[in-house]
Amino acid sequence: MKLSTREIAVFSMLGAVMYASKMIMEIAPNIHLLGVFTIAFTVVYRKKALYPIYIYVLLNGIFCGFAAWWIPYLYVWTILWGAVMLLPGNIPGKLRPVVYMAVCAVHGFLFGTLYAPAQAVLYGLSFKGMIAWIVAGLPFDFIHGVSNFVCGIMTVPVISVVRLAEKYTEKS
Repeated sequence: MKLSTREIAVFSMLGAVMYASKMIMEIAPNIHLLGVFTIAFTVVYRKKALYPIYIYVLLNGIFCGFAAWWIPYLYVWTILWGAVMLLPGNIPGKLRPVVYMAVCAVHGFLFGTLYAPAQAVLYGLSFKGMIAWIVAGLPFDFIHGVSNFVCGIMTVPVISVVRLAEKYTEKS
């Protein structure tokens, strides 16, 4: 996937927007717009959405530290990207918000479960230890899933804004 100079700039800015949004919302644990941005960028840019997603992941490592917590970020956002890539492109207009909200919510509810295998390997947990880690995190996953569902209402407007910006910049 060869990128133009414009795409490099746009994807860098979108990755930075993802990171900035997360930092701004750090006061509320497990409440953020990362799922919204991941879904929106995937709907608009398809395969190329991996660029802003991984710029976000890289920025997280640079500014917050490349530690054990960061390793699962290498794949948890790709799982959400993959789920959105599997959605049909012709979802009826009235159904789109609900579908995107549901996908966003499921990713939030499963975040700890998706995160757990890397933690088990990194910390030498047995399967039972990994399950205990997942169960201990369920209250946080509940908050994450519910907040992703609520924030997911913003997905369609974000898609519209990104598409509008794309149309505008293509004409320039």
